[in-house]
Amino acid sequence: MNIQFNKVGNVSGELTVQMELADYEAKVKKSLKELSQKIQMPGFRPGKVPMNLVKKMYATQVKAEEVNKLLQDSLFNYIKDNKVNMLGEPMGSEKQVPQDIEKQDDFTFIFDIALAPEFNVELGGDDTVDYYDIEVSDEMITKQLDALRQQGGHPEEADTYADRDILRGVLAQLGEDDKPVEGGVVVENASLMPTYFKNDDQKKLFENAQKNQVIVFNLHAAYDGNATEIASLLKVDKEKVEEYTGNFSFEVHEISRFVPAALDEDFFNKVFGEGAVHNEEEARAKVKENIQALQVNDSDYKFLLDLRAYAENKVGELEFPTELLKKIMKANNTDKDESYVEDNFDKSIVELKWHLIREKLVEAQGIKVDDKDIKAAAIQATRYQFAQYGLNNIPDEYLENYAQEMLKKREQVSALVERCIDQKLTAAYKQLVNLNHKSISAEDFSKMF
Repeated sequence: MNIQFNKVGNVSGELTVQMELADYEAKVKKSLKELSQKIQMPGFRPGKVPMNLVKKMYATQVKAEEVNKLLQDSLFNYIKDNKVNMLGEPMGSEKQVPQDIEKQDDFTFIFDIALAPEFNVELGGDDTVDYYDIEVSDEMITKQLDALRQQGGHPEEADTYADRDILRGVLAQLGEDDKPVEGGVVVENASLMPTYFKNDDQKKLFENAQKNQVIVFNLHAAYDGNATEIASLLKVDKEKVEEYTGNFSFEVHEISRFVPAALDEDFFNKVFGEGAVHNEEEARAKVKENIQALQVNDSDYKFLLDLRAYAENKVGELEFPTELLKKIMKANNTDKDESYVEDNFDKSIVELKWHLIREKLVEAQGIKVDDKDIKAAAIQATRYQFAQYGLNNIPDEYLENYAQEMLKKREQVSALVERCIDQKLTAAYKQLVNLNHKSISAEDFSKMF
């Protein structure tokens, strides 16, 4: 078999495969022999079908399969062995003439090859990239500490209603005379949170309410006619909500108030670990430390974006085989409509340019990712998810279990590999380039996105 590759431009080439009978004949004979041992045909015992009959029925099919397998393997091996920096996959050339698999023994296949543009990119101490140090304000620390206290809080009974309390009691439908309707709706253990009423006048009726007090209010007005909320409270179908636009009575049996956790030793141990924090000052310092750890990830993400922009600008414009890449994109998206390629091609080229630059930067630093890195990234991602909810003291065994579940999904593993590469790339170039540190508030940093 003869394979020839010729460049026909800076970023395109033509690959020709010439295949002769001797290249695939032995494989065809072997496949036919194996097939003859398996097929069943009336009048013949299994494995005893005459070879001439097997050839008559299956020779063309087997020949096509073996020629195609040999062609694909040969293309892959040639491109790999000769380090052809190909974009996408080989595309059948317009020069290709039809090949008759049944009548021909020798074949010629011609493919158009999209080549990656040649360029160099080197980044070092002479290159300056911005790095944003996000400030942690006292307000952020207080907000996070309050959230942690809420998570560790508990309900307590109260005698007098205050904002955000939960009221529990008997809810009863009233007539026009504000007396209970015979056979009307009665909910024995109803729960109300007047804080979330839509109507302020109805909300005021519950101010300073006490146990055993009976309050008359308009439920429909309180919830601004929201059928879902009213139906849920009255335990009726949404379609019947409009039947209950009159007043209701509510007899208060219980007032439940949620009390945030106290800043005491028990709270500190649960949230920060045994003996790690002893007072509010140390708790605030620990919260600040945790916020800063999360913000480093955000700062690193922005740094990588800025590094990308800097590198792309330094490399400048690159030449791509536009028409050939459009054909490849169309072939890979046969389920999309005709406008898909034109609508998405420019964006794909932007990403392709970064992909090629990123590959060179990764190669320059010898960055590699192994199973240990992927598992560590899964645990880190899990820890980060918990931290976003203020949960910073999750046992390692739980993190490990969540990470193992993540690693069972192929698409998540692929995403973790990319994350590992980005993290290593970021760490490497934070050391190599000159960082222009800029202090910025969390609010202003968020506005950048």
